[in-house]
Amino acid sequence: MLVARSVALFAVAALFEIGGAWLVWQGVREHKGWIWIGAGVIALGLYGFVATLQPDGEFGRILAAYGGVFVAGSIAWGVVADGYRPDRYDIIGALICLVGMAVLIYAPRNH
Repeated sequence: MLVARSVALFAVAALFEIGGAWLVWQGVREHKGWIWIGAGVIALGLYGFVATLQPDGEFGRILAAYGGVFVAGSIAWGVVADGYRPDRYDIIGALICLVGMAVLIYAPRNH
């Protein structure tokens, strides 16, 4: 159950961080305005809060592992939101990042 909770929290964190960054991008680069930017800033703040809910209490480990989720999530977001077509190296790189995330967070430790 702890792993399922952790995975769900990583997914929610990715939604807030990647979604927030995308909203800011849309507001600035696509000239959609301050409402989009403000919504993005709020989402980015929520990402920071969600990260604190991870069962592991090591800030560095959580943020390092989340990096793998961020890479894979960003590729997926681009596909869904922007019609991005990843090539095989994008996919391989994202999978490597996810494996790294799993090793960082879910490897057995002797505490």
